[in-house]
This record gives sequence, structure tokens and C-alpha cells, in this order.
Amino acid sequence: MDLLLFIIMFILGLIGSFFSGLLGIGGAIINFPLLLYVPEMVGLEPFTAQQVSAISMFQVFFASLASVLAFRRKAKAGTAGGAVIHSGLVLVMGSSILAGSLIGAFISGLLDERMIHLVYGILAVIAIVLMLIPSKGSVDANEALSFNKIIAASSSFAVGIVSGIVGAGGAFVLIPIMLTILQIPVRTTIASSLAIVFISAIGGVIGKITAGDIPLEPIIYTVLGSLIGASLGSRASSMINVRFLRYALLLLIAITAFKVWSSIFN
Repeated sequence: MDLLLFIIMFILGLIGSFFSGLLGIGGAIINFPLLLYVPEMVGLEPFTAQQVSAISMFQVFFASLASVLAFRRKAKAGTAGGAVIHSGLVLVMGSSILAGSLIGAFISGLLDERMIHLVYGILAVIAIVLMLIPSKGSVDANEALSFNKIIAASSSFAVGIVSGIVGAGGAFVLIPIMLTILQIPVRTTIASSLAIVFISAIGGVIGKITAGDIPLEPIIYTVLGSLIGASLGSRASSMINVRFLRYALLLLIAITAFKVWSSIFN
């Protein structure tokens, strides 16, 4: 076993999954640029964009699964801080994003690295714009929830395609859509998005396996870090103000978007 590879991939998995549990994202929005740049910076052989996409998708799968389980445990114990996984929302958006992510993950194997970076950069910019739009939704997760099923299904299908390309669960775009367009309460958005991302990751993982180029050893190390980080992040989530969670996510997306767009034009 390459000790340096283990340490770096474990840490990257830990970081990405921590923010997955904290902010209700799959972690790929953070891990995609980290996996592109950090290994080479520390002297490891750099990964291709296709390999980064595959590692990221597997990390999203296990991080979102761990986060969903952690939220469910907290809900049963009455310590979820108001976070609620809405089954109807998950069914509509989850089934649509599953179909999209299957398609996107397969397409990614046909694209060159620059195109994958471009798709990621566009996704990040869209997420930033949506996050800057003030949400009219309530922060109360206990009130009755209604949403436009057509918009929810179509938007999640589109997100599934593009997020499947870059190896993301798509939550960093889904969350702004859920908050600003569907007007889902904040904590319900965070909890439900994790379940939706997990469903998306199922399709993404199947697509990546079909497309090939799966770096198994780095994936295993990253997943090990993810299993720890996701639980820590979900615990921290219920103790932090929802307004801070929203702007923390916005800041993270902005930083990673800037780095990826810089690499495209260099």
C-alpha cells in the first residue's frame, strides 16, 4: 500500500463528506477540484478528469448514504434540529435524477478533460446565481409542504445528467433549486437532498462502472475517510444556524468555481 496515497485520499474523503453531512451536499463540489490538484501538489501521479469523476461519484455514494443514516438516527432520537426527509419530494426528484445521472455518467467517458471541467464550471456558476436569490421558503420544517412536481422532476433530471458527467450527486445545484424555486423549508431541503443525492449516486456509480477507468485503490481510501466525515458533518449541522449553512455553501461553491474556471483558461 502506498502510504502517502492512503493519507491524502483518506483526508480528501474526510473533508468532502464532512461538508456533505454539514450542508446537505454530496461532497463532489469540494472534492472535484481537490482531487484534480492536491495529489499532484504532494508528488502523487495526477488523476485524469475521468478518474476524478469516478472517485468523486463513489465518494458521493457512500458519503450521502452515511449522512442519510445519521439524519434518520437523529430524527428517531428527536435530535435532528428540525431536519425532515420528505418522502414525496425524494420520490419525485430522486427517480428523475437517477435517470439523468445514469445518462450523464455514461456520457462522461466520451468527453475530454477540458469539457468535463467546463461542465463543472457551468454548474458551479448556476449554483452561485441561485444561492444569491433570496429564498421565500420558510425555515420551519414542520409546516405542510407542497411543491410543483413537474418543475421538481424536470429540474432534477437535467441536474442528474450534468452532475453524472462530473461525478457529483448534484446537491450543490439541487439545494438552490429547492430553496429558491420550489421554496422548500431549509432544513427539509438539507435532509431530503441527501436522500436524493444518494439515489443519484446509485445511477452515477452504475454509469461509471459501465464506462470503465475506475481507480479502485484511491476510491477505497477516499470512501474510508467519507464514512467518518459524513457522520461528523451531520452532527454539526443541527447545531449551526440555517442562515450560516446557506452562506457557507455559497462561499465553498464560489471558491471551487474560481479555481476550476482558472484551470480552463490557463
